[in-house]
This record gives sequence, C-alpha cells and structure tokens, in this order.
Amino acid sequence: MEPIIDHIQITVKDMDVAVPFYDKFLPLLGFDRASRSSAVIEAHDFQVVEYSHPRLGFAITSPRTAFTGETIHRRRPGALHHLAFQAESRAEVDRLHSELKQIGAMIVSEPKEYREYTPAQTPAHYYALFLKDLEGIKYEIVCTKPI
Repeated sequence: MEPIIDHIQITVKDMDVAVPFYDKFLPLLGFDRASRSSAVIEAHDFQVVEYSHPRLGFAITSPRTAFTGETIHRRRPGALHHLAFQAESRAEVDRLHSELKQIGAMIVSEPKEYREYTPAQTPAHYYALFLKDLEGIKYEIVCTKPI
C-alpha cells in the first residue's frame, strides 16, 4: 500500500462561520469550489461540506450537538495539531500569504525559513507560513525545495 491520504474530515465549531471561510481558503490550495457538495446526516448528528479534488477530499463537519459548547485545542491528545500543504516554490508561499490575508485568515507566522525544522548539517530548505482559520484550526503552507 502507498501512504496516500484519500480524504481529511475536520470538525468545526460553527458551520455558518466555517463554510464561507473554506469557500475562499480551499480554492487557494487548488480545490475547485464547483466541486463542493454537502449533506445533512441526521442519523450521525452532523452536517458535512466536502470539497473534492482528484488528489484529496477535504471535508468540514459540524460537531455533535453535545459538543457544540467546546473549544478547539490542538494540544489535546487525539486532536489535530496542524495540517500542512506543500507549495511548489517560495514564491508560491509568499503569494498565498498575501491572498490569505485578503480572505481574513489569521496569520500566525509570516513566511520565513525554519532552520530548526531541518537537520543541523543540511542547508535550510524549510520555508513556510502558518495560519489559523476563523475558529483556530492551524494550517501550514510549506516549500522544502532548495533555493
């Protein structure tokens, strides 16, 4: 088996807040908004909105009714710490940084080299930016190609 991720499903706190954000965010990463589908599955107590791409499905879902008052904390056991998307170049990281600011993403860390993420004996090729969605879910846009 190849270690290829088929789809990711993230639970958000408020679908009314999350859907408009992801409608703007995911097209920046190559998802076509026209490929978006949605459903309400009452038997499972959730609403799902899925963005399809030939390489990856990305879905956001509502929380179970019993958990709607909880907050996101990425350091809890079992929680998603962050999700990284690979950019083709440093220029693409920089371009996405500009576009992410325009859609209201919270930039956690501006684009820069992260020498601490590469072994000391190798040149730094880790160039990234970090952001959070409107509910605090953390994402990374990264390029690891040599300059």
